Amino acid sequence: MASCESLDDVLKGVSRSFYLTLAILPPSMRQPLGVGYLLARAADTIADTRILPAPDRQAALDLFRSELDFPAPSRLSEISAALTGPDEKPAERTLLARLPACLTAFRALDPDDQGRLRRLLHILIDGMRRDLETFGPERPGRVRALETREDLDRYAYAAAGCVGEYWTETAIAHRRALRRWDPVAMRRRGLHFGQALQMTNVLRDLAHDLHHGRCYLPRRDLLAFGLRPEELLDPGALERLRPLLRGLIQQTIGGYGEAFSYLLAIPVSELRLRLACAWPLFIGLATIDLVQRAPNLLDPRVTVKIPRPEVKRILARSSALVWSNRGLGWYYGRHLAHLRETPGPLR
Repeated sequence: MASCESLDDVLKGVSRSFYLTLAILPPSMRQPLGVGYLLARAADTIADTRILPAPDRQAALDLFRSELDFPAPSRLSEISAALTGPDEKPAERTLLARLPACLTAFRALDPDDQGRLRRLLHILIDGMRRDLETFGPERPGRVRALETREDLDRYAYAAAGCVGEYWTETAIAHRRALRRWDPVAMRRRGLHFGQALQMTNVLRDLAHDLHHGRCYLPRRDLLAFGLRPEELLDPGALERLRPLLRGLIQQTIGGYGEAFSYLLAIPVSELRLRLACAWPLFIGLATIDLVQRAPNLLDPRVTVKIPRPEVKRILARSSALVWSNRGLGWYYGRHLAHLRETPGPLR
């Protein structure tokens, strides 16, 4: 019987940051969340592979989704044969090679955990298929964009907001101290937490995505500022884009406000769960600070990444304060003050 521990090397290879979060979680939550991460990452690898054209990736995602509901060994062989190739990163090749073990671990979960995780993976895979349909095959100089702000919200939900909901449902199911939570209110906060993290990624990776033909900034919003998606390939377009970026940054900061409320709702007795939520929250706020200070988000030469020593400081400070709502409030307020006061092109 495969377990999350037996897949430890795979987890460490595909995500160092989530691996740290998983290690600090209460033991009862590690298995469903660890297996969930591996399966979601496998689906994401299928969606992003350059080995297959977009329609074949969609077909492979359909096979993967079918495998969750109706196991068939031949189907797994078909997926692995189609996706294993020299263009894949070594850690991702290993993940795909160990996919049978990941699925065995999935089927060994408690039935309720299986049901929650299956629902999550269906939402994630549907979102990945929608992305492939929206953006299509990559062509030099061609950029396709989402159409509306509603499409952007739907994308952020399908990529990460649904994960916040799943995290909340799993926490309530496994931690007795959370049984008094209002599940509807906390699912909503978890949703906004996940969307804020995803919007941070969208803004941070804007230039990279554009040069791969993907624009997550809505076409209608761009049109309001006299811009077409392909014009964003020119870093000089930043001047016209600034108002839209400022608005999206403020929306994302608002999402982190919901995330902070989520954090404070976790009882102090659940220090491990508090830490697992505090780390991405404060790292996300620090990343948004870098986003608004970046010289030009449209320049692919600009890297928006928190230096490792700063990440360690955030982990240490949040770990020292996690037992105190007052201390966390001070630290959160400090991040907000820095966001307001730090000069930058998008301030």
